[in-house]
Amino acid sequence: MVFFFTPTSEVCSTSSEESLPEGTVFYMGKDKYENEDLIKYGLDEDVWFHVDKLSSAHVYLRPPRGCTIEDMPQGVIDACCALVKANSIEGSKKSEVDVVYTPWTNLRKESRMEVGQIGFFDNKQVTKVGHVKKNNEVVNKLNKTKVESYPDLSAERDARDAIKRQEGKERARESKKEQLEEERRKKEDEELRSYDRIMDEDKMQSNAALREAAKKKSVAELEEDFM
Repeated sequence: MVFFFTPTSEVCSTSSEESLPEGTVFYMGKDKYENEDLIKYGLDEDVWFHVDKLSSAHVYLRPPRGCTIEDMPQGVIDACCALVKANSIEGSKKSEVDVVYTPWTNLRKESRMEVGQIGFFDNKQVTKVGHVKKNNEVVNKLNKTKVESYPDLSAERDARDAIKRQEGKERARESKKEQLEEERRKKEDEELRSYDRIMDEDKMQSNAALREAAKKKSVAELEEDFM
């Protein structure tokens, strides 16, 4: 079972100058065994949240397609931190905790690790949010949007990968089209410059012929005057 939450601008306390991208979703597994599937079948745009150094739920932020965490208002990150704190048995009892988050692509899972345990490929991609306090108002509002679901995570991942492959092919075709168009323009420019050179050479030859004719005429006139 996976729990899905739908954040709103009200829940995330976004200012009037910030907008919450439509389609933003939070989700988490029911237990550590389902967390294994979430670790395995996440999507590239997902961002993983966890209470630092304590056991807690694995909360994921899924931005809509085309968005990243950089497009998210700060209130979205704060809401994820509040949600993950509330879903930590030990962390929920503390006045404040630290929360870490990182892209799903940075999660490293090895066979020797325990169920639900992960590591990171690059610690530099891990962000720590310190002194996260309890926020019942935000958590209660998020819980009102909670939906329990049994998605086929493997099938969803396959479908997304298929879309990405198709998009990659379309980008490749568009790139090839632009390359051919650029080559066509270069060829036309070269032909035009070549034509201009020919015209310049013809013009030069014509001018030379006129000068030679004028010279001959001038000599003939002098001879005629002399006679």
